[in-house]
Amino acid sequence: MEIIRAKQFTAAKAWGAKDIATMNGITTRLHWTDQPYKWHINDGEEVFVVLDGEVEMFYKVADVTHSALLQSGDIFYASIGTEHVAHPIDEARILVIETQGSV
Repeated sequence: MEIIRAKQFTAAKAWGAKDIATMNGITTRLHWTDQPYKWHINDGEEVFVVLDGEVEMFYKVADVTHSALLQSGDIFYASIGTEHVAHPIDEARILVIETQGSV
């Protein structure tokens, strides 16, 4: 049993994470960042939940780049093969649910 105060979580470096749970090969991690990630495609599906802050999510559909501003409470779902990159606006705390060991 653990209570996690997401809005108080910080990490030593951008995209540092706290592992919350691994269930049937799916991980749930809390990330803190103030820097963009890198363009990537996950090894499976990904659920990306902004818990605190804002994140501009860039993603490609048929090789065309799109973006959406995600605010606290917003969820981005990356289906298999979705190339994407997250750019936080200042600090952000993000809950990521994905296949264990994914990028």
